Amino acid sequence: MFNTTLTPTTNFTENSTTPGGPSGPLPWYQFPVCAASPYGFIFYFGVKVFNLAVGTPCNILVIWQIATRKSDASTSDIFIFNLAIVDAYFCVMTPVDMVNRLLLDDSRIWYFQRFAYGIKDVAPLFLVCICLDRYMAVVHPVLFTGIRDNKMRIGISVVVWGFILAYGLTKCILGVMSVNEIFSGVILFAFAVMLFCNISVIWVLRRCVAGKEVMHPVKKKAFKMVLIILAIIVSNYLPSVALMPFVSYYTFVAFRCQISVSVFSIMDLSSSIEPLLYITKMERVGGRCCGGSVSTKPHDVKV
Repeated sequence: MFNTTLTPTTNFTENSTTPGGPSGPLPWYQFPVCAASPYGFIFYFGVKVFNLAVGTPCNILVIWQIATRKSDASTSDIFIFNLAIVDAYFCVMTPVDMVNRLLLDDSRIWYFQRFAYGIKDVAPLFLVCICLDRYMAVVHPVLFTGIRDNKMRIGISVVVWGFILAYGLTKCILGVMSVNEIFSGVILFAFAVMLFCNISVIWVLRRCVAGKEVMHPVKKKAFKMVLIILAIIVSNYLPSVALMPFVSYYTFVAFRCQISVSVFSIMDLSSSIEPLLYITKMERVGGRCCGGSVSTKPHDVKV
């Protein structure tokens, strides 16, 4: 199982006499047998357009906002900054992906597409870093005070980038099957760690206010933010985790035309949801998602 649902990695179309066969570009629904139920692909391209229109400017806004912030920064901002770079690149690649997929089907351009999908595959590692950072701040605050130095977080980011680039290049050059098991392992690992960290944070914050009528405003913000992050983790990554054990039970049509394309579209949607989540913590975002003036002081809990 891998996040390249629409990458032409099979020879299924070789026996086809349709225009989507080897004599021409693949049909927009990728496999001729998917013509009867192309709804998953409609959803896929809808997500692509949404990421381009919303995800691109919002990720750029997040990058700019963190880069220009003079003070009042969160310890997680370094990881959020790097995650926004990955998501922005993935969103910017949308026109290339759609043009080559729908019109050109150029094997050389597919290298760049596989690389883009490769770095997106393991982008959840930065989410893991964010969740671990908040976990340490809330659950182990004494220990956290001794590891607030950003140099350590920069070092961790460099290591994560090294893995992301190595994974992306491997997928780009050797093909999607070369990283199939790695992708499954990364998603399972990331989901388990993020779920544990966020549930632990929620548990600690709830325990802190046990017996009290009103939760402290700062802790209340942290509690709401963790709940939102947990909801995003479950909605974006749980479907793929739940799907993994049952891949062999699906028919080719069911898996390729309906299930996998929809599941991975939901994962790709995180490229827009993640920056939107960060933007909601800002003190003021004028009218449009990413077009208004932004205060330099976000509603950010230092966790």
